[in-house]
Amino acid sequence: MTGRPPVAAALGVVVAMVLALAGCVSLPEDGPVVETGSGSGDAQEGGQYYFDPPPPPDGASSAEVVDRFLDAMTAFPITTSAARQYLTPEFRESWSPKDGIITYDDFLAPRGSSRVTVTLVGAERLDGTGRWRGPLPTYDETLTFPVELVDGQNRIASAPDALVVPQSWFEQRYQRVTLYYFDPNARVLVPEPAFVPRGDQLVSNLVSALLGGPGPQLSRVATTFLPAGSTVELSVPVGDVVDIAIDASGSAPAPTDEAVRLIVAQLAWTLRQVPTIERFRVSIDGRPVQLPGGVTEFGVDEGARYDPAGYPTTARLYALRGGELLAGAADALQPTDGPFGSAEAGIRSFAVDVSATTVAAVSESGATVLRGPLRDDEETTVPLVSGATDLLPPAWDVSGRLWLVDRTPSGARVSTVVGDEDPVAVRVPGISGSDVRSFLVSRDGSRVVAVVRTSAGDQVRVSRVRYAQNRLLSASASQRLTWEGGEEVRVRDLAWRSPTSVAVLHRLADELFEVRTLSVDGAPAGAEYSATTLRGRYVALAGTPVPDDTLWAVTRTGLVDASSPTREMIELPEGARSVQYVG
Repeated sequence: MTGRPPVAAALGVVVAMVLALAGCVSLPEDGPVVETGSGSGDAQEGGQYYFDPPPPPDGASSAEVVDRFLDAMTAFPITTSAARQYLTPEFRESWSPKDGIITYDDFLAPRGSSRVTVTLVGAERLDGTGRWRGPLPTYDETLTFPVELVDGQNRIASAPDALVVPQSWFEQRYQRVTLYYFDPNARVLVPEPAFVPRGDQLVSNLVSALLGGPGPQLSRVATTFLPAGSTVELSVPVGDVVDIAIDASGSAPAPTDEAVRLIVAQLAWTLRQVPTIERFRVSIDGRPVQLPGGVTEFGVDEGARYDPAGYPTTARLYALRGGELLAGAADALQPTDGPFGSAEAGIRSFAVDVSATTVAAVSESGATVLRGPLRDDEETTVPLVSGATDLLPPAWDVSGRLWLVDRTPSGARVSTVVGDEDPVAVRVPGISGSDVRSFLVSRDGSRVVAVVRTSAGDQVRVSRVRYAQNRLLSASASQRLTWEGGEEVRVRDLAWRSPTSVAVLHRLADELFEVRTLSVDGAPAGAEYSATTLRGRYVALAGTPVPDDTLWAVTRTGLVDASSPTREMIELPEGARSVQYVG
């Protein structure tokens, strides 16, 4: 037996689920509401009905109180004031739903008297900054609510510190955004997907989530220059300018000029997701943040030099033809004038670095990696690696670090090369030692994405990379990205679609392929990520993390814009293959 189509859920006593966080997207305790008879309402905000949950009825049973408590968490506009009425006075003060979110597809009807249990179906969790943390463990799906009598009425004495809501409700009222932190060397921004409430408070919700910081799970992966544990107040925007007042309770020292640049970059990249805001001002503990020269007003286009996709970058394409390297626009590929621009180079795969100056090339045997300039034919190539087994096409990050995956009889071996140093092995749990068919590295260097072949089909897995003083320390256990649909997946290729998403080419039938976009955090795709079906025979994808760059689906003879409804093909030079962008 199931509960009514859940409009909100309960998070039981799930200790493991409650994530310790420095900051969070705050949930309002009260707000404008319109009372409705059944929760569907007759007034709307942004196309969504208001819902003002009723107070607890006299004489309600323990199970009914828990059921109505779950329902009350679906108030709209989003508020927890109604839900708190179902709690004992003592617990009402300590309950902290801002610490996380649980979504679910359904739940079994509440059971019990002094201890009411509710079992969630299809439950997933987000932390207090709105970042997706994956499915709720099976052992945490049954929630327990102790119930006590208060003045003769049943009230809940304990509940998870989280907002528990149906997935459908969540999708309608929260939107996918990106929060921007820095890599440990403060060289490049590290983008982190998150979810925040939709509506008029988007700017406030974005900044509040950003102030939560990257959290302990991203230690040595990302850092922030905004004062941790702060709160924020925003002025009513005057035109396209907003004032951001950060309250660090006097604990934040005045930032240095360099720290100001980094703070402004984090805010600018995060705020540019709000189309109505073009400029902003910032104060910390009442002190205006300013750059040298007294500049206190900043555009949301600030911080281009820290672009996680690399800066500057090129949208030129590169390809191989009979072992020679070609470059140019999609319809005008020509041999390069560097040492790899000749068929005598005899290479089978390559990667052009983000600055488009250096090439790493794999020999035809797959055993050797050579490095050389893209354009200067007077310079010779330098061997970086020899004696490998079967090297996949390499990849570069913005720090000039070259990433290699060697497919050995005992499974994949991942390594990196910096400059003329010897390769350094990197163990990536879930990827190293596996049958890896394809891999990517984010240009900011914080993520490794790989296609791992198993007996049950292909998996797309993501690992985070930790650094200290520009030295790679380790990689986290890789996580499998959500693949909705029960079909056995056969991935042909991967490509970046944005700094936080990858496009996956997989085969549905002999001449039917699908290009599907996956978020690197593993969160369900949602409406933002629709799949595209392509008829024909496709061998690869060519894409970049720059959203405006074309995502190309590659055939043996041409290129097709995977996002264009016309599906017009651009012919490649005869024999051209391995089409790529930089990176």
